[in-house]
Amino acid sequence: MKKGRDILLDGAINRSVEFTREERRSLGLEGLLPYAVATQQQQVDRVMEGLRRKENDLERYILLNSLQDRNERLFYAVVIRHIEQIMPLIYTPTVGQACQEFAHIFRRPKGCYITPDHRGRIAEVLANWPEDDVRVIVVTDGQRILGLGDLGANGMGIPIGKLAIYTAAAGIRPHQCMPITLDVGTGNEALRSDPYYLGWPQPRLTGEAYFQLVDEFITAVQARFPKTLIQFEDFSTPNAYTLLEKYRDRACCFNDDIQGTAAVALAGIHASTRITGIPFKDLRVLFLGAGSAATGIADLMRSAFIGEGLTPEEARARLCFVDSKGLIVEGRTDLNDHKRRFAQPLPPMPFMDALDAVRPHVLIGATGSPGTFNQAVIEKMAALNERPVIFALSNPTSRAECTAEEAYTWSGGRAVFTSGSPFAPVHYEGREFRPGQGNNAYIFPGIGLGALVSGARHITDAMFLLAARTLAHSVEEADLRHGALYPRLPAIRAISRAIGTAIAEEAYRAGLATEPKPEDLAAAVKGYMYDPVGSA
Repeated sequence: MKKGRDILLDGAINRSVEFTREERRSLGLEGLLPYAVATQQQQVDRVMEGLRRKENDLERYILLNSLQDRNERLFYAVVIRHIEQIMPLIYTPTVGQACQEFAHIFRRPKGCYITPDHRGRIAEVLANWPEDDVRVIVVTDGQRILGLGDLGANGMGIPIGKLAIYTAAAGIRPHQCMPITLDVGTGNEALRSDPYYLGWPQPRLTGEAYFQLVDEFITAVQARFPKTLIQFEDFSTPNAYTLLEKYRDRACCFNDDIQGTAAVALAGIHASTRITGIPFKDLRVLFLGAGSAATGIADLMRSAFIGEGLTPEEARARLCFVDSKGLIVEGRTDLNDHKRRFAQPLPPMPFMDALDAVRPHVLIGATGSPGTFNQAVIEKMAALNERPVIFALSNPTSRAECTAEEAYTWSGGRAVFTSGSPFAPVHYEGREFRPGQGNNAYIFPGIGLGALVSGARHITDAMFLLAARTLAHSVEEADLRHGALYPRLPAIRAISRAIGTAIAEEAYRAGLATEPKPEDLAAAVKGYMYDPVGSA
């Protein structure tokens, strides 16, 4: 048992001035702390005051990152009690800047880095991790960080942020979470020439050598941490699809950019029909951008359409894409597999002409290119629809296809708008709009929670459909009146419990569970969740 200064240096058990006088005496802490004994709430208030004194969000990110290192319980209490203010600081949009400047703000190592130098020894490297009961791994190779591109080893900020959300939103215990970066180099020459860059300073590993390294990694993880869920994050589109198809039936894994984004978008589209009055099965959807996020949404929407009674052909016809070369149509010879399956029997045409040809009820942007939903686009959607549905999903906020204010102003206050990163409320002609954020944090923590409680062997598409429906049902009329397609973030732990229960139930129904089914599954899910707020 640790005592004295060793306790204060261990962020997992340190509670600082919250230790009582009796605890200080028994643990050898007398004299090592100031006299006062503070409550957790007083410490939370002190942290929030410190955040307000910082000049910018990156400084606030650094403060919170340091707090997580030295007092883990307090960090999560701050996140949970003030989640609407803290989520944008520990994840999008601030994490984008933090990744860009990762090497320059580096304080203390977190997570595990696997490089090509470890080939043949990845199991040995994973054995160095100090925790044995790892249940969730978020892994990236840093090639497509948000809408910012190849950030190499700087991408470690993404797994760190995602796992903080797993703990805050779904109660996965911090010691059961492991961030990993497959540091296979970078194609970003500016990074490689940066004297402070901390990654493997070589051009990015590609081809068979890359896939062999990933395969060794997956095998080593399954041997070292057999009960672990693996979440792939921010891989390039071709690699993302290749890895998902290769491992989805071999491991308990999913790709958040493909499947998590799909589920949160589908939930928002379901909720939008309560505003527009258009039945879900009648919707026409046009995507600008055809990367893994967009085609992942379309894949799940196609399954949802088929579940509503449409044939596969009818479902596909309702999902159209525009990429950098125009509408994705049959006869184009430049299409890879994930695009080809959505090619339409239409003539080639540019984006604005596609709006007229498709007449979409829903326009979804996943381009990473700001300003692509310009005034002409929004006005066209408003001319086609009484309540045009606009999803500007690119992250971070600076990459959004349009702002919330632009969507409401250019549509005369008729747009049903959502985004991938948060926007402040907008006041337009006497009405307050509160644009909901299509944040994957509504989905992936609950997926992980349900998988861990049930011991699911695999994560299926049916689980993401269930997660989307559960999230959509949690949207209240008060949210819709303000134009929000998602609940307020303070409800996220309750939403994760509901999703977790649905996912666990599906795992048992489908014969994928390895844990005995509890008599009261909802209670078991709730009981699994770590709660740092006000606890000893």
